[in-house]
Amino acid sequence: MKIDHREKSCAALEVESVFGESTVTSAFASTPLKLLTPRSRGKSVWAYTSSFGGGFVAGDETRLDLRIGKNARCFLGTQASTKIYRNPRQLACGHVTQATIEENALLVFAPDPVQPFANSSYTQRQIFNLCAGAGLVLVDWFTSGRAARGERWDFDRFQSRNDVFLSGERIFMDSLLLDSSADPVASSHRTGRFNCFALLLLIGEPLKQAADSLLETVSVRPVSRGATLITSASPVRHGAILRVAGESVEQTGHELHHHLKSVSARLGDDPWARKW
Repeated sequence: MKIDHREKSCAALEVESVFGESTVTSAFASTPLKLLTPRSRGKSVWAYTSSFGGGFVAGDETRLDLRIGKNARCFLGTQASTKIYRNPRQLACGHVTQATIEENALLVFAPDPVQPFANSSYTQRQIFNLCAGAGLVLVDWFTSGRAARGERWDFDRFQSRNDVFLSGERIFMDSLLLDSSADPVASSHRTGRFNCFALLLLIGEPLKQAADSLLETVSVRPVSRGATLITSASPVRHGAILRVAGESVEQTGHELHHHLKSVSARLGDDPWARKW
């Protein structure tokens, strides 16, 4: 008899505004996912996802469901980078996040980067449904792998897709696929000298001022040839998007933190102050 070692698990988090404070009203997770809520009540809820082993082994398929109730605020991060371990048999391996952000609520979805190891394969899909007046901060980033150990862009396949809907209408979609079967991922016209790529999305009415400030800041920044960090910002419907390419993960993280400082006031504190 064959033993199926694949893990399929789910986690769910619900946050409501209770007597004027954001409050965790429901939290659940099944192995190998873990859901931690060190700040379960306050101006905003802080929650972190994790997993046994710190990442995904071949065949792991997980799902996270979020609901941020009317007027509530939530920060969702991870304990550390999400490691994608080798997957020589190319078993299905991936994660799905589905979030509902109700009227005048705010979700700051800012996990640490995904770190694909050599010979790994991973797919993630993230869907955010916003109601009128809701806001979303989305950070989606990934690294070249274990570059210090000589594993640089050695994964087999990495795919990430983000969809954002406002009142049922799709207002943003971003899809990325890096497949080594087509061409070496580390080639000069694909990832080149960079070891980390990041996306920061600010979208929704509560983040209009922050989005405008982001566009203005990046538009006046000079671009130098051979820079170790490159940024670009563009307007999107109801917000703005920042893209970052960095030669180091730390440098990329500091750049994201710089642009996220304006969000900290809405959370009541800076969740990145002691992390990045």
